[in-house]
Amino acid sequence: MTLREKYIAFETIIIKEVLRFSRIWLQTIIPPVITISLYFVIFGNLIGSQIGDMDGFRYMDYIVPGLIMMAVITNSYANVVSSFYGCKFHHHIEEMLVSPLPNYLIVTGFVTGGIARGLAVGLAVTLVSMLFTDLDVHNLAVVVSTVILTSAVFSLAGLINGVFAKSFDDISIVPTFVLTPLTYLGGVFYTISMLPDFWQNASKLNPILYMVNAFRYGFLGVSDISLTASYAIIAVFIVALYSYALYLLNIGYGIRR
Repeated sequence: MTLREKYIAFETIIIKEVLRFSRIWLQTIIPPVITISLYFVIFGNLIGSQIGDMDGFRYMDYIVPGLIMMAVITNSYANVVSSFYGCKFHHHIEEMLVSPLPNYLIVTGFVTGGIARGLAVGLAVTLVSMLFTDLDVHNLAVVVSTVILTSAVFSLAGLINGVFAKSFDDISIVPTFVLTPLTYLGGVFYTISMLPDFWQNASKLNPILYMVNAFRYGFLGVSDISLTASYAIIAVFIVALYSYALYLLNIGYGIRR
């Protein structure tokens, strides 16, 4: 394929992925916004007023970055796993794999679609959060880079889940039993400095903790984890997951056999 042909094919995948979730925005964008709004009301206003300040910030202000990131993570993952498995189920993915289109562009196209949905939901949640708090940005570059890179991580993870899934039930196992617990234990609602030493160290095994804290630093300027460590963890996961996803497509796992 020529460079122009590759670009057109890549652009087509992205357009397909974006149209897929934007056409049904009442199902893909609005529900997470409503869910996160309930978190703002229950945890921010009702429970937060009893907790008081955390790391020198109102509890509502402290949890907003974590809640935005939680919405981005969940929707980036959900978009790619459902889209890729849908292609497997309807046997569309075979057409891509037998075409001259390189597999790395297929992976990148699906991941870009996941990032697009993650950012769309994240932006919507951010706008809603402004109804509950005055949202200041400490470092815009950190905010933008962290949310894009984190969305890429979980888009890749969703793609891998989609490769292994053998039924529609399989695409909900990881979000339910892995992603949700890790997110809730990833420092969204608390600082790990509140925990005993053992649980602080245990929490540092959770990669979402690094992503949430880096994102929080971008807004508030405070973090339980150094930015260097956060970016390093995110970079390692992107490289590892991208390589594995590309390997699975190259061997046709779950598709050609």
